Amino acid sequence: MDIPTIALATEDDRNKLFATIMLSFSNDPVTRWLMPSAHSYVTHAPVINQIFCGAAIDHQSAYKTENIEGVAMWLPPGVLPDEEQFAGLLFGLLPDEIAEDAANFFTAMAEYHPTEPCWYLALLAVDPARQAKGYGGALMKEALAMVDKQGMPAYLESSSPRNISLYERHGFERMGEIQFGSSPVLTPMYRAARANN
Repeated sequence: MDIPTIALATEDDRNKLFATIMLSFSNDPVTRWLMPSAHSYVTHAPVINQIFCGAAIDHQSAYKTENIEGVAMWLPPGVLPDEEQFAGLLFGLLPDEIAEDAANFFTAMAEYHPTEPCWYLALLAVDPARQAKGYGGALMKEALAMVDKQGMPAYLESSSPRNISLYERHGFERMGEIQFGSSPVLTPMYRAARANN
């Protein structure tokens, strides 16, 4: 199998990146727990995703495969999603019956997030029609080479159990599990800084 070519995404790629993210997360357990209605997901996820990880493009830390079959949105140390804007939009959409569980869910996410400077993989997305072709692994390898060159740790939350083995192959370790009420399990994962040789 050919190794996918990885490059940094630019502003010109923005719409294509988020199209891939939309498709990839259309069956994601956590995303669809928060937005169970197809109409709600298609209508609001593009804006929510932009708020959550769009800064990766601005900071030249969004990675793409050659034809944007896959995307990795990394936020550099000190850069986080606009929590007020993100929560304001998302919590206005939540079904009433999960609002309390969702509030506890996001509180736990914030508690797991490392306090020391680290790279944060906000989203890793591969077009469902192109999965299992090595795109996710190639994206991880490219970005982590940069992270290791800087001697920095990395952090992510796996919203789907099937992705955990990919992250573990790249050195991430499970920190615990986040689950409240009807929510799916979210797995925070941490990768310690590697010696910069």
